[in-house]
Amino acid sequence: MTCMKVLTKNTDYAIRALLSLAGAKGAFLSARAISLEQDIPYQFLRRLLQEMIRHGLVSSKEGAAGGFRLARDPDTIGVTELIGIFQGPVRVSECMFRKQICANRARCVLRHEIMRIEQVVQQEFEKVTIGKLLGDLEAANARIAAAGLLSGNAEEREHQATTSKPERITRS
Repeated sequence: MTCMKVLTKNTDYAIRALLSLAGAKGAFLSARAISLEQDIPYQFLRRLLQEMIRHGLVSSKEGAAGGFRLARDPDTIGVTELIGIFQGPVRVSECMFRKQICANRARCVLRHEIMRIEQVVQQEFEKVTIGKLLGDLEAANARIAAAGLLSGNAEEREHQATTSKPERITRS
């Protein structure tokens, strides 16, 4: 069974790189740091960053304090823009984007439904920005940290209860 690719590896890696840059809050990050943080092959990432520079999403600065940073507000960088840059328009069916017109196109009952579904997918992706994803990521990390602290506190209390010696009560 084959699976439909909504996002390609290029788009996925670009989103992850932009999330790292957005999280840096305007500071420059090296490609190496982004590569390590996001587990993206370094040379692959360099090509993606160059493409994003060409499209005005990222800027770069050479030197020891240099690197890459967002060139735009993360709330203005939409996933649909990245999909367009790295893979073209969202398409659900191959018949919709082949160079030659399908012989069954005029009679295809599925074609109009596919076009409607593509519009819905496009509209949903248009709601997603790097800023929104960063907010979602920060909220998820906060929940994980809070859950870790809560479970850590419970584990600590349990550990103390099972390993501490009972206090001796004395009357004076």
